[in-house]
Amino acid sequence: MKSLFFTYLFFCSSFAGILAQEILSGIVYDVQDNQAISLAKVILNDSLVTQTNIDGTFIINASSLTGKSFSLQVLSLGYVPYSVTFDTAKDFSSLRIPMQLIVNELSSVDLLQQDHGDEGITRLRSVEGTAIYAAKKNEVILMNQSLGNKSTNNSRQVYARVPGLNFWESDGLGLQLEIGARGLSPQRTSNFNTRQNGYDISADALGYPESYYTPPTEAIDQIQIVRGAASLQYGTQFGGLLNFVLKTGPDKSLEAILRHSIGSFGLRNTYLSLGGSKGNWRYYSFYQLKKRDGWRPNSKIDAQTAYFSAQCQVNDKLRLSYEFTHMDYVSQQPGGLDDASFYFNPDTSFRSRNWFQVDWNVSAVHLDYQFTSRTQLNTRFFGLFSSRDALGILDSEYVPDSVVMILNPNRDLQTALFANLGSETRLVHRYLLSDKESALLLGMRFYKGFTTKKQGNASGFSGADFSFENKLDFYGSEYDFPSYNSAFFAENLIRFNDKISFTPGFRFDRIVTEADGYFHAIVNDSLYYVDDYKRLDRNVYLFGVGLSFRLNSTKEVYANFSQNYRAINFNDMQVVNSNLVIDPLLKDENGFNIDFGFRGNHNTSIEFDLSLFYLNYSNRIGYLQQYYNPNNAPVPSLVWTSYRLSTNVGDSRTFGLESYISYTLFNRSKHKAIQSLNVFFNGSFQRGKYVSSEEVTIVGKEVELNPNINARIGLKFLHNRFSSSLLYSITSSQFSDAQNTILPSTNALFGEIPAYSVVDFSSKYSFREFALEFGINNLLDASYFTRRASGYPGPGIIPSDRRNFYCSFQYTL
Repeated sequence: MKSLFFTYLFFCSSFAGILAQEILSGIVYDVQDNQAISLAKVILNDSLVTQTNIDGTFIINASSLTGKSFSLQVLSLGYVPYSVTFDTAKDFSSLRIPMQLIVNELSSVDLLQQDHGDEGITRLRSVEGTAIYAAKKNEVILMNQSLGNKSTNNSRQVYARVPGLNFWESDGLGLQLEIGARGLSPQRTSNFNTRQNGYDISADALGYPESYYTPPTEAIDQIQIVRGAASLQYGTQFGGLLNFVLKTGPDKSLEAILRHSIGSFGLRNTYLSLGGSKGNWRYYSFYQLKKRDGWRPNSKIDAQTAYFSAQCQVNDKLRLSYEFTHMDYVSQQPGGLDDASFYFNPDTSFRSRNWFQVDWNVSAVHLDYQFTSRTQLNTRFFGLFSSRDALGILDSEYVPDSVVMILNPNRDLQTALFANLGSETRLVHRYLLSDKESALLLGMRFYKGFTTKKQGNASGFSGADFSFENKLDFYGSEYDFPSYNSAFFAENLIRFNDKISFTPGFRFDRIVTEADGYFHAIVNDSLYYVDDYKRLDRNVYLFGVGLSFRLNSTKEVYANFSQNYRAINFNDMQVVNSNLVIDPLLKDENGFNIDFGFRGNHNTSIEFDLSLFYLNYSNRIGYLQQYYNPNNAPVPSLVWTSYRLSTNVGDSRTFGLESYISYTLFNRSKHKAIQSLNVFFNGSFQRGKYVSSEEVTIVGKEVELNPNINARIGLKFLHNRFSSSLLYSITSSQFSDAQNTILPSTNALFGEIPAYSVVDFSSKYSFREFALEFGINNLLDASYFTRRASGYPGPGIIPSDRRNFYCSFQYTL
């Protein structure tokens, strides 16, 4: 991808006889397509200034100038600057000035973001390739500068400098990234539009927007996060965009990197990558194999991931690329705990028969075409063909499987197949308005998703046997979930002057979701067979606007507003789970995000981004605690069992402050010795309330999964080839349901998630082609949990990892 920004340009040529000529004339043109460049600024001897006409020509009267030499400069937005000094004794004729367009890859950053050395975070430009990010709150994590446990994708360390993120920690290898923000559920990052190299990687972007695949951190070049206002370009999600940009081949024929990691609880991780470039071709591939026994019994995991990409620069205008990703893993699920078991001994498992497996395959083709120096097109075609299977006991009785097997010999099996195809096309045209470069983005998207889900009885043995018994003819369900989306979107970055820019935009979506299938139900010992079909077809219009005011080249005030929308998905409504009941009258969710912030840097040592946000969320889907009386007990109040009801709880409002401040105490280089010390703080301080609800007891309650305080303090030290970091993370208490239940229920589905704090240490030493990394996660051995699960991998409390070590060795050839 390519990007344009303000710059200066000069041209060297042969001139002669300025004394004999009083008029200097010429033409300015683009060297790639020979198109004339209008409104380019031409400066002679820093005193005479003119600009090119619509046909790229200019004329300067030099009769008033004296001297034996003269300098000429030509300035135009987005072109390489040149300057030339020529001798007046030489003769010259009309000049032809070819301008070279600046080419920037997606990894480039905004001008106001200066290079601060080794901090590991930056921001996107106002225009990046075929996307507009002006006035949007965003962060870019540079993985090659980040320290942490990359073998397990440790989220606390990877996203340490991104404020406001709330994590669920469900497995010890980071196979499923679970991130929430601003009171949005972290469940499989379903409130973000999750992408890899710009294309979807979630199960079904509309029908089931959950991510079962996370790229290995070792293969990631950067992670781009655009908050709530990303809906216009990337979808309707409240959370925004999360895009993993993978590495590409270096500028040599072959580079091989081998990494091997070992760690606590039987961690073993091997990563091998091959990449390079030759002629017009560039390629990159990797293979990762990792295993872990887990710190709790019954929690073994085996995973492997493979990736290949090839890119061909066909000519100066056209570039083609292809990518394929495969990931599969099988994990044993130790199950959830009730509160008493967790506080007595979190290293406990009551389940030995619960298993989970994923097979993920994603493919994409990219086409980049540059019509002119100012007009650029990107088209991507992508497909996902994947599956995931969940096997085990969903009941929340906290007794060993050996006892449960007597009462319930069969296990519950849920299978899902995903087959999705899509395309997305974006066109960016840069144009001059009042001598300032603006940009227009037009885009369209077509997406077809198809999911098949089955649920039924499976073998009661303890192995990972993902096959049904009785062929679903006694107990179970089978559904197809087709989904369709077509969208058109547009944004226009308008620069009024060097300081002020305005970015309006809109998006139109047609969303169709369906459910077609059947289920068996047993009522009063009688078996019922029910055919079921649902369809929702809606048109959604979204609007957004951004405003940016640059105080100077390094500081900016920004504000944006963007509407959001989240369609209900039938996938979640067809799961039979004794702990969870879905309201059949669920409605789509809608609302908007507002951001107002001040960001930039000062004296190259301080970097900051301070912003206020407001999230308006209507028809919010959440959980209510309900009860039922099993077997019609004569004294129901003594035996009632609680369960979760997923329904439109009400309308909520969340507001808060998200802050990031980084201070480099020193950064010096002397006699080839490098030393730097950086300290940073990121924190979010927020409150969320339900302002209206049909359930009167909900009004005024706090939004669930919304810790009021979420902060991280970090220290990073660099000395020559050695670097180390210390990270302290604190998350305040949060509710797990909209009714703000504090005292835990007996099945642990409801109750407060207590505050917790964690300390992580990482270090790295590099020497020539070798690197050694060592670290300790949860240094102070805190006992804590981040979620209460109603289904897999629970139900109940999912304890987070206790103190663990890792050591990684890397060799680069």
